[in-house]
Amino acid sequence: MIDAHLHVWDHRRSGYGWLDQAPELLRRDHLPSEALDMLAKHGFARAVLVQADETLTETEYLLELVATEPRFAGAVVYLPLEAPDTVAEHLTSPAAGVVGVRNLTHDRPDPDWILGAEQRRSIDLIGAAGLPLDVVATLPRHRENLLTLARQHPSQTFVLDHLGTPALDGGDAADLWREQLGEIASCPNTVAKVSGIYASGGPASADQMRAVLGTAVELFGPDRLMVGTDWPVCTAFGGAEATLAVLLSAVGELEPDQQTALRTGTAARVYGVPT
Repeated sequence: MIDAHLHVWDHRRSGYGWLDQAPELLRRDHLPSEALDMLAKHGFARAVLVQADETLTETEYLLELVATEPRFAGAVVYLPLEAPDTVAEHLTSPAAGVVGVRNLTHDRPDPDWILGAEQRRSIDLIGAAGLPLDVVATLPRHRENLLTLARQHPSQTFVLDHLGTPALDGGDAADLWREQLGEIASCPNTVAKVSGIYASGGPASADQMRAVLGTAVELFGPDRLMVGTDWPVCTAFGGAEATLAVLLSAVGELEPDQQTALRTGTAARVYGVPT
């Protein structure tokens, strides 16, 4: 299996200011050795590292890890979307190991930040470099903006992290999530990660995960979905054991070819990493 969404962080290498407001379990360093132990325990052969801080020093750190550890297949790195000249500088000859770009857009006060003119220029540069752009969508407005981007930048591949944060308890929020997810999935240049799906304070239940995964497969199809552990964030929602047991069990109920797509095929294709 390929873990399509793995973080590590080391405060000697970057600040990770958002951790000041995060659950206490997440505030300490979460280092590569721990991540590799987790991957091996749960049957993942390799992983895609995903940025967790908006600094170029963290980008350098992740690429160092990719260069020295074969099980880290590539990195979705931070580049400042609001500074397209800097993005262009880094993408003219992309460093080895860069397989995508992401910003922590969900942490910004302005939910429409990603629609800015400079950000749009950077998105075009990322697309020209043949790299996908990961998008975190925790609010309905974030999902709406991803739909706008996907329609207006049809040559750019967009990766929706964590299935756009589904509402697990039903009601109007769940109906809106499904509606928006369907609109996003209608754009052929979008794919999504089945990762980071939690109930309030803990792992999703087996029924909740089965329902969310069923919706995702119905809307995107398995060839546009990939599995990610969201480690170490998952440790604050019941732990890796509980969250991955629920996730992998639900995936294991799919047809064999569907399982293959979610476990390896989609991530290998989208991020250009070996299976």
